[in-house]
Amino acid sequence: MTKEKKTEFLRVIKYTLFAASAGLIQFGSFTLLIELTGWSWWPCHLISLTLSVVWNFTFNRKFTFKSANNVPIAMLKVVGYYLVFTPLSVFGGDWLEKSALWNKYLVEVLVMLVNFVTEFLFQRFLVFGKSIDTNAAAKKQAKAEIVAASGSPTDEAASESNDDPDEE
Repeated sequence: MTKEKKTEFLRVIKYTLFAASAGLIQFGSFTLLIELTGWSWWPCHLISLTLSVVWNFTFNRKFTFKSANNVPIAMLKVVGYYLVFTPLSVFGGDWLEKSALWNKYLVEVLVMLVNFVTEFLFQRFLVFGKSIDTNAAAKKQAKAEIVAASGSPTDEAASESNDDPDEE
């Protein structure tokens, strides 16, 4: 496997793990809202979706895509995605639950799976596509790989020890 393919494979794995944690937040908050409030499917879905989006965006930006791009612009792009996805999922899910009489939990899981795939593609290619691996941690990792490949530390790499990997 080439280095680029391995990097992309690891990026998909990271995204999947963060999306799974966001899915737990979404499904957990959805379940609590359904069981404790007696509200219908769509407001519970909307609130739980919002919680998971904030979580997913925050962690995937920093750790999966390692992007140093402008956060407000990146978030606006994600908002644009959700301006399309949310009405489709709310109206479609509400129809499946009320008219087609599907189980509300099944509807929620199906919507989450569609969101998982489409949001990854959107974030990978449109939100972070040109800024992947540009944050300080990614740059530090790239320098370390160059040093490791050359077999000896360079003066520049040795002087970089004061870099903060969380700095963006």
